[in-house]
Amino acid sequence: MSEDRTARLLIRCADRPGIVAAVSGFLYRHGANITELDQHSTDPSGGRFFMRLEFQTPGMDLARESLARAFEDEVAQRLGMDWRLSYAAQRPRMAILASAQDHAALELLWRHSRGELKVEIPCLISNHDTLRAAAASFDVTFHHVPWQDAGQRAAAEARMTELLEGRADFLVLARYMRILSAEFVARWPNRIINIHHSFLPAFAGADPYRQAHERGVKIIGATAHYVTAALDEGPIIEQDTARVSHSDELDALRRLGRDLERQVLARAVRWHVEDRIIVDGNKTIVFA
Repeated sequence: MSEDRTARLLIRCADRPGIVAAVSGFLYRHGANITELDQHSTDPSGGRFFMRLEFQTPGMDLARESLARAFEDEVAQRLGMDWRLSYAAQRPRMAILASAQDHAALELLWRHSRGELKVEIPCLISNHDTLRAAAASFDVTFHHVPWQDAGQRAAAEARMTELLEGRADFLVLARYMRILSAEFVARWPNRIINIHHSFLPAFAGADPYRQAHERGVKIIGATAHYVTAALDEGPIIEQDTARVSHSDELDALRRLGRDLERQVLARAVRWHVEDRIIVDGNKTIVFA
């Protein structure tokens, strides 16, 4: 289906009878063709209701601005909805932050170059200079913002804010091995995606593969989550695991982990870009 014709509607509200009928009826009356609909209810009796729709717009009798106003007036206010309307043709701007390891950033750059990630990439920022050539090979602007110790954080974040403000819609921490301040994170609520090299909540913090190896775990994992002020505790988007054994040394765990990290991060970013995620408190509803 053409991106130019595809719209997406995300809805969150208290559960009650008639929500699906109200939304689908509104779209039908205005000439939309619903092509995808997913819903989830936490409890049909007084719980929370979540819904994602994709619909085609060629036959609609309203322009985009008028459609949003009409939905608010005719449906959303009456049912107390928190909602968001977007269009597939409007590609979000995704800035990548990375450190010395390149596997997660390169996965995103490669998928973007293949047309799998429908985004624009205004820049790649790193506290090391090692990814400059890789960024150039994908025709992506590279910025080296040094940050090697805690004393450089304020200056580094100020520089990154200068580079990102008005130029990016969301950020991806592709193994960016620095802890962002609460003030910086607050500028991007539910718009910073991190890949953590562990199956959270196990082994949060630094060097989780070493922690896992020392504990003799039989499964390692990776977790993509939205970043909050609390380290590695933001809403989880996606996770995956791989089995390991007592014979796997630390380097083997890290090698397996890198493969997991690439896949998990790519899926999480794609779902964010396609408006498949609704954040509810510290949880996510993912219509994958």
